[in-house]
Amino acid sequence: MSTTTAPTTATTTENDTARSDRARAWPVLLLAGAFEIAYALAVGGSQGFTVLSWSLIAVVFFLLTLFSLSLALRTIDVGIGYAVWAGIGAVGAALLGPVFFDETLTPVKVLWLTLIIGGVVWLKLSDSPKQTQTEQSAHQ
Repeated sequence: MSTTTAPTTATTTENDTARSDRARAWPVLLLAGAFEIAYALAVGGSQGFTVLSWSLIAVVFFLLTLFSLSLALRTIDVGIGYAVWAGIGAVGAALLGPVFFDETLTPVKVLWLTLIIGGVVWLKLSDSPKQTQTEQSAHQ
């Protein structure tokens, strides 16, 4: 006779909801990263907020990136989420800077950007869901 008990339906439903929320948070975080890239490029185009059109675009993307990031951070740990968001923004801006502006992308820069991308991927892989109090009790 086993002394462990099967998880209740409520616990299973909570776990499924948590996994579902977590699965949705990562695409939102990636979207926040894309908005961060657009924001960085728009700030560059605004030339110190002296070009009105680029300045307005920068403000819009700033608000979009912060809103999306805040949604993602409801589920993803702040340290992980912020590092991924900043990494996406940094790499995207560095890769697209030469496309939109008179910037250079050297092999050494590509090497270091590759390391940032690797770090972002490993952060995603290391982000495991936290066990709820109910789950911890069930495992004891």
